[in-house]
Amino acid sequence: MHRAVLRSVERVWHDLRIKDLHRSARTFELMRRALGFAALAILTVIPLLIVIAAASPAPHRGLAGWVTYGMDLTGSSADAVTRLFSAPARVLGTTGVFSALLLAFVAVSFAGSVQAGFELIWGLPAGPWHKIWRQAVWSAALLAYIYAGATVGTVTHGGPAETAGRVAVAVLLGAAFFWWGLRFLVGGRVSYLAAMPGAVATIVGLGGLRVFSGLVFEPLIARNAVSYGALGTVLIVQSWLIGVGWVVYGAQLFGRWFHDAWLRAWMDSRRGGREPGGEGCAR
Repeated sequence: MHRAVLRSVERVWHDLRIKDLHRSARTFELMRRALGFAALAILTVIPLLIVIAAASPAPHRGLAGWVTYGMDLTGSSADAVTRLFSAPARVLGTTGVFSALLLAFVAVSFAGSVQAGFELIWGLPAGPWHKIWRQAVWSAALLAYIYAGATVGTVTHGGPAETAGRVAVAVLLGAAFFWWGLRFLVGGRVSYLAAMPGAVATIVGLGGLRVFSGLVFEPLIARNAVSYGALGTVLIVQSWLIGVGWVVYGAQLFGRWFHDAWLRAWMDSRRGGREPGGEGCAR
């Protein structure tokens, strides 16, 4: 019985080509890339989000409101994150035009890092340097996606209809952004069909991370805020960003694996069926 179970597991492992996915994750050094993603997000994207949140007329608590929504925090944990970030008025009063432009420039470097990761996952050569405008547009789209998704979460109430609408908007926005974003960043070298599994996997992964954050990170923030102050809160937020990076890159690894294992054969069979003389040839 034990041998039969082992043979069945090995057969599933071989048929589903899970070993290929595991090997690609090891080659890509997924955890190291996720750590770099989190570090760059703290240094580049977070400061820019603080400025945008300060200038926004929407009724929310600035960047803290976005983070607490993304991490599914409530109560004392949400209060600890709110205290971590500067007040919007103070941010606007100390940010000049040059500082805002500098923040926008370094945000583009974050997009460049993500682009390099995507190109490595899909086996593509590095894009030309003069296509940096793609990174700028992708960065602006990322900020718009974060702003729209988090603002919907902060302006709606907790009723069932409102919650369902909020989830639907978040899923649709996220799927559209990650579906379009991959192809746009790599200059159209990945088809929309090939980009779809990775986009879906990203949304599923972010949803799972949000649930995990509510169950694990929320009580940790509450305890660390008492024991270590703001530093404890920063460490938990950084850990959450590492999880976001792991999901973003891991979902693309899954998308590439799914494309190579299943989509490519399906597309080849459809193209073969349309050839003259083939069965089911399309006229």
